[in-house]
Amino acid sequence: MERTAVNPVTWSHEMGFNQGELVSGQSRTLYISGQTAMSRSGRPEHDGDVAAQLALAVDNLEAVLSEAGMSLTNLVRLNVYTTDVDRLLPHYGVLAARLGVAGVAPTTTMLGVTRLAIVGQMVELEGTAVA
Repeated sequence: MERTAVNPVTWSHEMGFNQGELVSGQSRTLYISGQTAMSRSGRPEHDGDVAAQLALAVDNLEAVLSEAGMSLTNLVRLNVYTTDVDRLLPHYGVLAARLGVAGVAPTTTMLGVTRLAIVGQMVELEGTAVA
């Protein structure tokens, strides 16, 4: 698989995401359902703590990737859903740092939503990975 960043502007890469990702060659694609701050037993964690919820959501995203024999380096698309964009933004570095360590800048969209499926959850990460 070959990945090529497509960036007609440079500001997005400086913020940790590419405008586009061209993937070519033989590959496997993993579509990842929204991952939140849920424990392995399915209990919501970190009520009211957006930074801790974000960190656990990334852990859960990585667990799905790992189960498929992939890692964050394979992530080409990331959707970030939050019930409070203003509360999330100061903690976005939690996610950006993890992506930076992996050396990846997936195409990303952040959306503010009224609520998520589980009451009390403030962040949900949905992704697409290619290997």
